[in-house]
Amino acid sequence: MNHKNKALLNIAIRASIEAGNEILKIYHQNDFGIQKKLDDSPITLADKNANAVINTYLQATQIPIISEENKIMDYKTRKQWNCCWVVDPLDGTKEFIKRNGEFTVNIALVENNLPIMGVIYVPVSGDLYFGLTSEKKAYKINTVTFSEDLLGKAEELNGAVGASTVKKVIGSRSHFTSATKKYIEEIRQSGEEVVFVSVGSSLKFCFLAEGKASIYPRFSPTMEWDTCAGDAICSAVGLKVIDAETKKRLVYNKKELVNPSFIVN
Repeated sequence: MNHKNKALLNIAIRASIEAGNEILKIYHQNDFGIQKKLDDSPITLADKNANAVINTYLQATQIPIISEENKIMDYKTRKQWNCCWVVDPLDGTKEFIKRNGEFTVNIALVENNLPIMGVIYVPVSGDLYFGLTSEKKAYKINTVTFSEDLLGKAEELNGAVGASTVKKVIGSRSHFTSATKKYIEEIRQSGEEVVFVSVGSSLKFCFLAEGKASIYPRFSPTMEWDTCAGDAICSAVGLKVIDAETKKRLVYNKKELVNPSFIVN
């Protein structure tokens, strides 16, 4: 790993852990400070506080940031960027509000519209996932604090699902659609036994990278910050994240930040 990538990865990891600690402060309170955004989705004090922490760290890199909770720059400006951070300070706000623990901090680095680095932190469990596509490696470690030797202690992931006659399809806990149901039925009709596993937030990508699931079909709307870090981690272990219709790689920092339907396997 070159010095620049290691430095940026350390910054992203430190930011994710500290953001996670801010989230947990709110998680253990009675009042989450829930408000509604313009699209009617919820935002909490935890989203805002985590975003502030991440901004502080990432702004020091002088690389522009696309974050769910920041003002999004117009495309005329963004298309000049060959490198940017893509951030969701609290992915799975609905899961946070339900207190089921299935929410994450997502930080990704994009270069020439493709994710090259991904960090996902799970505040409740302390599980940290990170990957670099240039290294073709992704890792997992359990930690609640940052340390310089953290990279050397982490367990390498390979995305391999153990030998099984059952295909594990992973999907959203909050957004199961008729299209997903149809997709699963088509797999069953091909003769394969299917088990559906529902998990919130970008944990779905983490489960794939760990080999806990085989495939993730997504036919309901997502934004770039929902998928970018997970895309980098899955790509680093050799999985493919593709547009369900065109079969091409998902790309980032697009004019419209909404993702197409996609498949990860």
